[in-house]
Amino acid sequence: MSDFPELRDHLLAHALRTGDFVLKSGRRSSWFVDAKQSTCRPDGMLLVAEAVLEVLPDDATAIGGPTMGADAVAFGVAAVAATRDRPLRSFSVRPEAKDHGAGGRVAGALEAGDRVVLTDDAVSRGVSLLEAADVVRAAGAVPVMVVPVVDRGTTCAKLADEAGIAYRALVTAADL
Repeated sequence: MSDFPELRDHLLAHALRTGDFVLKSGRRSSWFVDAKQSTCRPDGMLLVAEAVLEVLPDDATAIGGPTMGADAVAFGVAAVAATRDRPLRSFSVRPEAKDHGAGGRVAGALEAGDRVVLTDDAVSRGVSLLEAADVVRAAGAVPVMVVPVVDRGTTCAKLADEAGIAYRALVTAADL
């Protein structure tokens, strides 16, 4: 059972869909979690921020992950953290490097030396989150934890462990 029952209930009410879906992995599923239906609603955003802040390591200085899924989570957590005198920068990792402006794959306030919590709204395998960890390392920062809002699979925790990064899903498939 989730340690965050109000968040689980919000996801059940707003984000869980049944039907025939093709996942990012290419697999078919009879259910899908459109977690943005929770992470992009004010009440859901606050529930997510509260939950992330509860599990966030004390030494974390930044939060981000793959754009679009991580954006509402990271920005919402950083904003709520600021109201508690908890400085936390936020950023997004682009799927590919931008070839104009400042360029690169990172957009936002990631700095070399940051201790980073990587997040996403929902993960199945976790490949995008671990790729984001590589981008964070290349920027001179240190991934310290992976915190997806919903983990619908089992491999993200394993991949994080293999990469030496702490892992904590807020809600799992079993919770839903």
